[in-house]
Amino acid sequence: MPTPAAARKRGKPAPRAGAGAAASKRRRKADSAGDRGKSKGGGKMNEEISSDSESESLPPRRTEEEEEEAEELEETAQEKKLRLAKLYLEQLRQQEEEKAEAREFEEDQVAGRLKEDVLEQRGRLQKSVAKEIQAPAPSDIRVLRGHQLSITCLVITPDDSAIFSAAKDCSIIKWSVETGRKLHVIPRVRKGAEGQPPGHSSHVLCMAISSDGKYLASGDRSKLILIWEAETCRHLYTFTGHRDAVSGLAFRRGTHQLYSTSHDRSVKVWNVAENSYVETLFGHQDAVAALDALSRECCVTAGGRDGTVRVWKIPEESQLVFYGHQGSIDCIHLINEEHMVSGADDGSVALWGLSKKRPLVVHRDAHGLQGEPGLEQPFWVSSVAALLNTDLVATGSHNSRLRLWQCGEGFRRLDLLHEVPLVGFINSLKFSSTGDFLVAGVGQEHRLGRWWRIKEARNSVCIIPLRRAPEPPAAGS
Repeated sequence: MPTPAAARKRGKPAPRAGAGAAASKRRRKADSAGDRGKSKGGGKMNEEISSDSESESLPPRRTEEEEEEAEELEETAQEKKLRLAKLYLEQLRQQEEEKAEAREFEEDQVAGRLKEDVLEQRGRLQKSVAKEIQAPAPSDIRVLRGHQLSITCLVITPDDSAIFSAAKDCSIIKWSVETGRKLHVIPRVRKGAEGQPPGHSSHVLCMAISSDGKYLASGDRSKLILIWEAETCRHLYTFTGHRDAVSGLAFRRGTHQLYSTSHDRSVKVWNVAENSYVETLFGHQDAVAALDALSRECCVTAGGRDGTVRVWKIPEESQLVFYGHQGSIDCIHLINEEHMVSGADDGSVALWGLSKKRPLVVHRDAHGLQGEPGLEQPFWVSSVAALLNTDLVATGSHNSRLRLWQCGEGFRRLDLLHEVPLVGFINSLKFSSTGDFLVAGVGQEHRLGRWWRIKEARNSVCIIPLRRAPEPPAAGS
């Protein structure tokens, strides 16, 4: 019997090999039949099997860190230097962009401030602050007592640290705003007596302080203007030239140029730094009662019983004449370079624009009426003040009420905001430069005469705090 090896040599297949091939063929048919059965049975099982088969056939995925490490290993040293240089340049670019944005923001802020400064200098800036002011509580008012007779005038230093007050007792007192104590007293001097320190011998009617706080000027019924060093209250000069009581003084802002007016109907110009007289202007038909000035080379005057307000253009030596009140105009104050407020003994308060010869608005009987029914007379408006470049105005009379007002849009309306109880004649009013407080000079008599006397009044300086209403919380906070 031939062996399997011999059979292969003869070219005949071995019996075991043929059986194995047949078995392999049967398995392939069975597998193909099984696949067809599985495909007929449902695609889901087929999908799962194909997915498993794919996952088995594909290599495992590398994580991002592994890929980055692989890339770093693959990049050359030169490529790494280039990549790091690009990254550094990108950081520099971002830093420069941030600096440019910061510079642009600062420039916008500076431009805004410069714009406000220009508008302020031109008198066209009007900040709305009146609505923010809360009604002052009577218990918050500080009363400073030191004068024996009625307060006639007062000024506040530019840094709001001190107050100068003057009175009919011919004295001047410098007060500390913080403590309320007297810092210095310039006492009354006897007229004609020798060897006395400098001072006033008659009623002091007006005062002014330069915008740098260096000089203080005071004028009295004896026709004199005394110039003081504001810090030490040392007497520097005495200006003579008016022929009657000096009733108004004002420094031009940013300079040492002084304007004065008098019951002699004139307006005079002085240079305080050089201790010199400049010129005299005439035009009023009666005693001038008050004067005010800002940064422009001009001043405004209240003409008293001649019923006019006048704007004096100093370089041109000309004047503009305004009419509006029916009584004697006793007080005036500039709100900005283009608007002013005035008060008269007919009880009216008027707002003016320098481009109009008539008031923009007149508020009649601003402090009410007095007297028997049928014979009522208005309370005189004895003082006015305005917070510079804002819509806030204050007025005083002798009806035991100081009043705060808001100027409407375009200064064509005057609305009452608050009343502050103050007994006596409110002869002078001044706002602090920041608007944090208002100072009132109160007396038993009117500053220019003795038509009435209020015995229960105190001759005092009253500091009235002006608190702002808290801002409402932002939406969503």
